[in-house]
Amino acid sequence: MKIAAALLIALPAISPAQQIAIATYPLPYSISAPSLMTPGVNDAVWFVDGPYIGQVTPAGQITQFPTPPPWDVYSVTAGPDGAMWYVPAIPFGATGGPKIGRMTTAGATTEYPLPDPNSYPQFITKGPDGALWFTDLGTNMIGRITTAGAVTEYLVPTPVAGLGGIRNGPDGALWFTEANAIGRITTAGVVTEYPLPNPDSGCCSGITEGPDGAMWFTEGAVNDAIGRIAANGTITQFPVTSNFRPQSITAGPDGALWFTNSNSPNLGRITTAGAVSYYPAGASSGIALGHDGELWFTTAIGNGGVYTPGVICEVVFETASLTVTPDTGYVGSNLDFTGTGFGPNEPVHIYTAGVGSSVLASTTADATGSIAVSAHASPSPYLFGNPRIFLGLGQTTGNLGAASFNVKARLSLSPSSGPPGSAVTVSGSGFGPFEDIRVLWNNPTTLLGAVSADVNGTFTGSTAVQFTVPAGAAPGAYRVFGNNLYGGANGSGSFTVP
Repeated sequence: MKIAAALLIALPAISPAQQIAIATYPLPYSISAPSLMTPGVNDAVWFVDGPYIGQVTPAGQITQFPTPPPWDVYSVTAGPDGAMWYVPAIPFGATGGPKIGRMTTAGATTEYPLPDPNSYPQFITKGPDGALWFTDLGTNMIGRITTAGAVTEYLVPTPVAGLGGIRNGPDGALWFTEANAIGRITTAGVVTEYPLPNPDSGCCSGITEGPDGAMWFTEGAVNDAIGRIAANGTITQFPVTSNFRPQSITAGPDGALWFTNSNSPNLGRITTAGAVSYYPAGASSGIALGHDGELWFTTAIGNGGVYTPGVICEVVFETASLTVTPDTGYVGSNLDFTGTGFGPNEPVHIYTAGVGSSVLASTTADATGSIAVSAHASPSPYLFGNPRIFLGLGQTTGNLGAASFNVKARLSLSPSSGPPGSAVTVSGSGFGPFEDIRVLWNNPTTLLGAVSADVNGTFTGSTAVQFTVPAGAAPGAYRVFGNNLYGGANGSGSFTVP
């Protein structure tokens, strides 16, 4: 369940079979492909996005920091020194050689060269000994780097093992994935390998400690399965839907494990008994349990074509019920919120984005825990059929409800009437983030201007389109259209020539 850091409230229990909702937050760049995620050294969850490392707060606020060019970033983890540590995706033989990086929470970076030019580090995690540990695909070793940059590496017995993800285990050792085995390394560098039951299973990068004291991992390269390995090395495999291609995995707040996929529009959940269920979420990559008790994951949305912006998603575990009427409308539309399951007579806030963002409306529940309050829809983008989520949080109980709202695009013209030759300003809202939009006069069809929407799908003020009413326009009513170039939202407005 989700609470703002400033709130001192009780945490309601999460039922394993309860309802969830998925909130979506667009990234602040038009070209984005977010991937791996991890809880940060602060209250945020951190993620990788090409050459950027980003963070998302419980309120849904996203900040991204560049790393030294020209390479992308492969993985990131919270360090023991109050900084984030990352692996640049530097190709073999590249100038400057392989490195491990460190980033402060303000975005300042330091990079430490690795001693072997053949190193190709993949994944990194904080170890139980105050150092950072990483898998090195190029040297077939497990690496250790201190916060001062001193590096030690330990050879994995299996040649060309295909090293992948690495995480702390409950036994004071680190566990890592190989192409066909699970490995364990002590902080003294002693390596043990446990072959998977079926050859060529094809482990992915995902591995995590489960709530049952075992390590859980994904198999998605060849064998679509979720695996479990006990402390004694016993491996159990649970098949998932064919071609699901599970990727990352993490323990959830509900006593189960949650995993992403690269080949299915679903998010996966598996209990410690092996029962698997799926939730519509889009093809996803990284996933992490935040310090706020919510699950966060990365994905891309789009029309299946050119335009597929990356987004950060939040899995909201609902402990109250919230609805909004209407459930489809424009930015600025009047919305009526109703809800049940809150505490008797407790204050309830409804937020514009995640919990801790701007408050859209406030009210007090009645003696039965029910609420009713109205507000106007705040700016948000059209997200290719992915509705926005309004969150309502009980300020005493922490009970959380989520209401789904689909935004529609429209144009606003100022003035909305005038003779031929008069100047008009066109603003828009409800389009996709960073969409390129053509503004058209309808009769005859005339291009009036072009504009790119901002991250909230709006263009207004200094980015509004200015045009002159076409000469010769006869008296009557006309439509002005905002047509995007990627098959997303289209909006319109009206103009009258007297």
